[in-house]
Parts: sequence; structure tokens; C-alpha cells
Amino acid sequence: MFALMQSTRTQSLHLFIDPPTGLKAVVAIHSEQLGPALGGCRYLPYANDESAMTDAIHLAQGMSYKAALAGLALGGGKAVIMRNAHVENRAALFEAFGRFVDSLQGRFIIAVDSGTSTLDMDCIAQSTPHVTSTTASGDPSPHAAMGVFAGIRATSMARLGSDNLEGLRVAVQGLGNVGYALAEQLHAAGAELLVSDLDPGKVRLAVEQFGAHPVVNEALTSTPCDIFAPCGVGPVLNGQTVMQLRCAAVAGAANHQLTTLQVADQLEQRGILYAPDYVINAGGLIYVALTHRGADLGTITAHLARIPTRLTEVFAHAQAEKRSPARVAQMLAERMLYG
Repeated sequence: MFALMQSTRTQSLHLFIDPPTGLKAVVAIHSEQLGPALGGCRYLPYANDESAMTDAIHLAQGMSYKAALAGLALGGGKAVIMRNAHVENRAALFEAFGRFVDSLQGRFIIAVDSGTSTLDMDCIAQSTPHVTSTTASGDPSPHAAMGVFAGIRATSMARLGSDNLEGLRVAVQGLGNVGYALAEQLHAAGAELLVSDLDPGKVRLAVEQFGAHPVVNEALTSTPCDIFAPCGVGPVLNGQTVMQLRCAAVAGAANHQLTTLQVADQLEQRGILYAPDYVINAGGLIYVALTHRGADLGTITAHLARIPTRLTEVFAHAQAEKRSPARVAQMLAERMLYG
């Protein structure tokens, strides 16, 4: 784990347990160079402790890059709570986690993420002020989707020569809070939707509301489309899936989409434009960060509008340097973080 921390330049890793509630949690703080670390709290089942810590470290690094490229005075962090099959008292578990967050004395600010809700953040807020995404501040998912939607338009312009999405086939993988909100915006813009999710109920709802075409999860990456939008959990782009893709671009809401940077090079070699995940999906972070500071909706919306501008800048750099946008985005972020 130390080797992984060194390779990702992760600053610190914190492990917490609370036997009365069954809490087992990890907080990874990647960087505080630009400000306190902010990141979401995942509440998911993990195969083992190592996989939970590895996930936290990789995601924290992405949050540092995301905050830097979004122009926020924040560092990156991530929390993972290992989910058991049975939880005696969910509220007590999150209150206990809030006490652990508070022990970090403001170095880490927690937000909602996969498997957690605004109600969970309310429980954390009973124990610490270093929390956002509460019911009072609101769900960041719609704003995350707004940023991704704007990024998809910028990606379409860069790859297809137009930001008009009417008639474009967009394959949305994962219909969680952000994925479903994105599908709604794409439908309103006239895009033809292909959708998949592990929950068949969400797929049925997208079919009914948006006229989406259902595709089984295993087949979506190989289904012909204009834009593939990964919006689920975990890395979905590896050497095998990249060779299956039949699209012009990849632009979605999921974090940590690439298994390695070499996969981004493969996308480049195949002529598939990649929108770096921590650039296009910064809308949620922007919303939770600015609401935590008391910003109004106009300020938040203006900051969200910078996402496609930054993405276009990354694409222009990548084209000029004949490099993958993923490598260019990493270079720009690390320059901001480390000089």
C-alpha cells in the first residue's frame, strides 16, 4: 500500500473502526496543496480491505486533479465505508463515521457518493461541520449531470464537428442518480439513447420516459453508437473493452474510468476521442464545494459553465501535441499541484 501511495503521491491514508456500529472505513487524502481535501463517501461492498484502500487512493488522486482543473482551492480526498450484508443501525454508523471525520480537524470535507445519500450526510453532520451534500445543501447529482451534458456537447463538437446532439446515438452505461439525470438531458436534446444498468427497473423507466433502447450490460461497449457515456462505478475501460468499442468518443460521468493510462493511448490509436473523467464530471464537486462555502446558484452555474471550456482546452492541447487527452489533463493538473 505504501508503494501505491508513493506512485500516486498520496499524502495520507486513515483507517477507522467502530465495533459497536460495525464501521470499517478508509479515508485517503491525496493532496492539501491547494486547500483542504474534499471528496465523496462511498458505501459499497468490497471483496477485501486492500481493494477498499486501493479504491480510496485512486479516487482521491482523481479528486485532486478534478479540483485543480476546475479552479477550486481544494485538495482531493475520498472515503470508503465497507458495506456489510446487514447493518443494525445505519444512522448510528454514519454518526460514528462523522466523529472520525471530525478527528481530522478540517483537513477532509466529506460529501455524498455511490451508496450514500443526503440523509447519510445529515447523520454525519450530527458529529462534524466538515460535511456537505446534506438535505439542506441539496443533492449534487443534477449539477454533476449538467456538467457532463455540457462536456458531451464539447466532445461532440471536437470529434464530430457539431454540438447539436439531435439524432446522435449515446450509450449510457449506468442509470444511477447522475446517469439517469444525464439521460434525461440527452433525451431533451434529441439524442437517441442506448441504456444499461444492473437494476432492470431503472432500464424500464428509461425506456418508458425517454424511449431508450435497452442493451444488456455485457453488450453495451460493443454496440455501435456515436458517444459512449460510462456512468457506473469503477474502471470500465481496459485493453479488452477498448478494442470492442464502436464509437467516435467516450464521455461520461464515472470516476476512474481507465484501468491505466496506456488504455487512453489505445483509445487515441483507434481514433476514439476520450474526455478525461475528472474534467468532464467536475460538476458535482463544484456544486458541493461552493454550497459548502455559501455560494449562490448563479455563482455555481457560472462555474459549471467552465467545464466545456476546460475540456476544449485539453482537446486542443492533445491535438497539437498528438497525445491522449488523458495524458494532457494529468500533465496540466500535476503542473498546478506540484509546479
